Amino acid sequence: MKQKSVFLAFLLMVCCTMASYAQVTATGVVVDAATGEPVIGASVLEEGTSNGTITDFDGNFSLPVGNGAKVVISYVGYQSQHLAASANMKVSLAEDSEVLEEVVVTGYTTQRKADLTGAVSAISAKDLEKQQENNPMKALQGKVPGMNISADGNPSGTATVRIRGTGSLNSSNDPLYVIDGVPTTSGMHELNPNDIESIQVLKDAASASIYGSRAANGVIIITTKKGSEGKLSVSLDASVAVQNYVNRMHVLNSEQFGRAMWQAYVNDGTADPNTNVLGYRYDWGYNEQGQPVLNNIMLNKYLDAAGTVPVSNTDWFAETTRPGVIQNYNISVSNGGKKGSAFFSLGYYKNDGIIKTTNFDRFSARVNSDYKMLNDIVTIGENFTLNRTSEVGAPGGYIESVLQYNPLLPVYTTNGDLAQAPSSSGFPQRENPLSILERNKDNRYTYWRLFGNVFININPIKGLNIRTTARALKNFF
Repeated sequence: MKQKSVFLAFLLMVCCTMASYAQVTATGVVVDAATGEPVIGASVLEEGTSNGTITDFDGNFSLPVGNGAKVVISYVGYQSQHLAASANMKVSLAEDSEVLEEVVVTGYTTQRKADLTGAVSAISAKDLEKQQENNPMKALQGKVPGMNISADGNPSGTATVRIRGTGSLNSSNDPLYVIDGVPTTSGMHELNPNDIESIQVLKDAASASIYGSRAANGVIIITTKKGSEGKLSVSLDASVAVQNYVNRMHVLNSEQFGRAMWQAYVNDGTADPNTNVLGYRYDWGYNEQGQPVLNNIMLNKYLDAAGTVPVSNTDWFAETTRPGVIQNYNISVSNGGKKGSAFFSLGYYKNDGIIKTTNFDRFSARVNSDYKMLNDIVTIGENFTLNRTSEVGAPGGYIESVLQYNPLLPVYTTNGDLAQAPSSSGFPQRENPLSILERNKDNRYTYWRLFGNVFININPIKGLNIRTTARALKNFF
């Protein structure tokens, strides 16, 4: 017994020694490189892990880390530092001038991020170009803290945007969209992302001082591209992408469906499994332990008396879906000088949805221009876009009904027509899922939309701008 105690004490001492070698404590202080003042609330994170802490009121920190680890010290508006962990570290953070000098649109003015006090998130055109989305709002998913975006999967890219949760002041919970100074509540899937220069999301209550009660659910300010001073610039881009389901649902085949139904009858215990209305016949009984046992499953060759609807083993999910193909083509021309600028673009977007027969296409044209007169005191200009959108969407709840459809029904009859479940067969769903798509493909909507504004801006003295805007919004169905 005494030997065991000595051995356990020795083992505990070895473990403590190993732990002391496997871990060190990084300590130090974080200060502003320019002023030497402590940086309060700076993040100190062990590289490659979620182990971290923040600095206190004196800029001090203490963090246990692995032996030989590195720590990442960061703070908003400063350049991050990656350093080897040690004791008594002194970290000087330099300002990230590129971030602080970024100009943010706040509604009636523009400000540097360094001077901004409200909750504003800015997204540049480069972030939008990385994704093949026809709706610029969907491209913001995961890029704006606290902003939730959900979509129904239709090729049009229609999305639901929530910035400040569910509001009660207005009947709608959608944010207010402001495109080149013009408010709108229309869907953003009509706007060509290639025409966008930047997007600002106003999330706090300060936006209500600009837009009133309409800002109760947040404001999304969209600024489109304009010509820049210099030589004539022509841009052309084209892309093709393929989309499919990330997680494909595997459904039961005809035999598995029959076994599941037999088990349900047996578990219920109130009816004979052979009384089912789908035509399954079961050879089953009980074993020596009194447990139900299924020996065989039998089916008729045809579901109908005429012998035109053969019993099948259809994977309806595979029959009704396909890889979706997205095509995107854009051309733009821009130019600018000291007296004005001009931007013109044409775009075509086509999305063949992952559900057969569904698709969306959009033709878009945009003209942005401005011209300065009277020694640059008066500026006149316009921002206009003309879109033609056309879509065949999926019927509501279609994929759910497809996943529930019985695999016994074939796609086609022996005559080559789309098969329908006979009324005498007892199918709870009578219509062939492909028949639904064939009928739905004629439910196409097509309309034209003209949106934009003409403005006059007067700048009599520095810092004073008087601006008047005439808005144009017209839908042509």
